[in-house]
Amino acid sequence: MSKKSDVRVFKIIVIGDSGVGKTCLTFRYCSGKFPTKTEVTIGVDFREKCVEIDGEIIKLQFWDTAGQERFRKSMIQHYYRNVNAVVFVYDVTNPGSFDSLPTWILECEKYNLNNTVPRILVGNKVDCGQQIVPTNKAQMFADVHCMPLFETSAIDDSQVNHVDSIFMTLAHKLKASKPLMGPMLNDEGVPALVLHRADVQVEHNSTEERPSQCYC
Repeated sequence: MSKKSDVRVFKIIVIGDSGVGKTCLTFRYCSGKFPTKTEVTIGVDFREKCVEIDGEIIKLQFWDTAGQERFRKSMIQHYYRNVNAVVFVYDVTNPGSFDSLPTWILECEKYNLNNTVPRILVGNKVDCGQQIVPTNKAQMFADVHCMPLFETSAIDDSQVNHVDSIFMTLAHKLKASKPLMGPMLNDEGVPALVLHRADVQVEHNSTEERPSQCYC
């Protein structure tokens, strides 16, 4: 078991168009439930969760920024600073959110977040039953940009384990890497741009192989 002072911290940014469910995904993972109120993020939404992998506790910090440009201009440089991993999110029922992904990738590359930084692609809202973005099209896009694809639902309780497995896949990748210098914090240890914060939880995990689950 790691001592508190030895816990490594990893900054993960979650990006995509407004309304694709970025906040709901991180809320579901960190809190284990779907938020009772869903509002458009204004500024930055910050959550964190501690997980234990092979006896080591690591802390995952999720930074979820507003998808609308007018909310992002003042904080964009802080948002992309010292990032350890990127989660791209689109809405499987909204082809426009998928078509915007190249723009988000270019923005990441502008701040030196290329494919050497762990990245995953998440298609959200499969629960809606009207999937317009085909899985094979999304998979081809993910393959071109060297990242795994996951399709899931933040609202569907039956897929809570799938949401967990998505972020644990990222956690295992991060555990094998060295975190960069942590984000600038205020006197309370919270990023200065934070508007919301979820409770910290510890999830115990190991690298033992588990049965494959697919809820696409």
